[in-house]
Amino acid sequence: MAESEGTKSASTMAAKIEALAANRTRVQAGGGEAQIEKQHAAGKMTARERIARLVDAESFQEIGLFARHRATAFEMADKELAADGVVTGCAQIDGKVVHLASQDFTVTGGAAGEVHSLKVAEMLELSLKTGTPFVFVNDSGGARVQEGIDSLSGYGKVFYNNVMLSGSVPQISLICGPCAGGAAYSPALTDFIIQTRQAQMFITGPQVIKQVTGEAVTAEALGGPDAQMNRSGVVHLVAEDDADAIYQCRRLLSFLPPNNLEDPPQLPFDQPLVADPALNDIVPVDGKVGYDVRDVVLRCVDDGDFLEIQAGFAANIVIGFARIQGRPIGIVANQPAVKAGALDIDASDKAARFIRFCNAFNIPLVTFVDVPGFLPGVEQEYGGIIRHGAKMLFAYSATTVPKVTVILRKAYGGAYLAMCGKDLGADRVVAWPSAEIAVMGAEGAAEIVFRKTIAEADDKRAKRGEMIQRYREAFANPYVAAGRRLVDDIIEPAETRRYLGQALASLSSKREVRPPKKHGLIPL
Repeated sequence: MAESEGTKSASTMAAKIEALAANRTRVQAGGGEAQIEKQHAAGKMTARERIARLVDAESFQEIGLFARHRATAFEMADKELAADGVVTGCAQIDGKVVHLASQDFTVTGGAAGEVHSLKVAEMLELSLKTGTPFVFVNDSGGARVQEGIDSLSGYGKVFYNNVMLSGSVPQISLICGPCAGGAAYSPALTDFIIQTRQAQMFITGPQVIKQVTGEAVTAEALGGPDAQMNRSGVVHLVAEDDADAIYQCRRLLSFLPPNNLEDPPQLPFDQPLVADPALNDIVPVDGKVGYDVRDVVLRCVDDGDFLEIQAGFAANIVIGFARIQGRPIGIVANQPAVKAGALDIDASDKAARFIRFCNAFNIPLVTFVDVPGFLPGVEQEYGGIIRHGAKMLFAYSATTVPKVTVILRKAYGGAYLAMCGKDLGADRVVAWPSAEIAVMGAEGAAEIVFRKTIAEADDKRAKRGEMIQRYREAFANPYVAAGRRLVDDIIEPAETRRYLGQALASLSSKREVRPPKKHGLIPL
């Protein structure tokens, strides 16, 4: 008896479903068991393991699983590269949608060809369309040389879309393996880079550098996390391994809104704002004695929870994210324990970039000031301290989010303004009684103002001390600035957290209109 048409259809569909399952399993295996074992032996997760660890369980929806290159030269026509070496799709992290791409090093070293990059670019486009963050896990040997200019074109599309997303949705790059050559510029165009200790990131590798310059350098010394954090300032967070990088990525995202049209996520917080007497003794009154400003920050924010960004770079200024009464804030603070907290080229760049990020994503800024000025020196002048310092003036002036400034101790000269003085648009400026707000320190000012008086005195040392004290009493205190309405209040240090909480709550509905233009011209 002939098989019915319905039975034939059912058996055909069953066969197709079975074939689909086999195909999915094969592609999801990446470069195969041997390559996966090699990846694990190197202390690294696979592309799919990283995604599974990063996102909420059962939330990942893959896009482009069966994508395939179209290259035919150099025996590429017969090569089927699983998912073309990159896993892409959307998922949820803590219940919030993100789009992501994770390069698969088990597939020809994660080399990026045309289709590989087009998949990444598509996720960037979807992030922008949906107003959701983009996360890119980098682990690639670089461009797929067999595809020549097509691979470069793919990179170009990724770079272009990185720029389109800039300031619209947060972009985070995880460097979990090699990230070399032109590929390094995509992470550089994103907002934050998290690099593991197993990873290297550079434009030209050790071999090329030795050929061109004769210098011998290891990949770790050239592009490891210590080099890219402490020396170049390219990296924002350093992770011990893949798992730690994923944890830091999730923690970072918890402070950020999904896009520039929404406010950052506020957590429930019902603890009362109370005085903290320990703050009264935390900052030495003697301006020549250093201290760690992070001790102040930790006592002012919720639960002492502070995510410091770029901790190893330009340590004379501290930046990072925290919360006050559940509301995310960006912190900028001079660090007197390093270079007396003076602003230099790197500190100015570090702070300006962070300030502009916070402004783009509606994150209020709290600035703690203890700055003796811009760092003097021929190297700083030749390096362009004027141009770099101007970036901070520009960044704060252009910022429209709530800005609250706390002057702890020294606030001298142009650096006082650069740390968000009232004239740069601070909504609140409050000073501790120990604050000294002046053009320069009393010692230097007395030498200029009272030079003749000191020179004519019989006891020059005594007269100098007298004039220093006279200048300090006249200008180097917060009361003169408060009298000019450049300081809104002078408070007991113990009241700082309460003051910040109340000020931020009152400023939460702040709206500020600026002149219409394409964009300002920051002194790059």
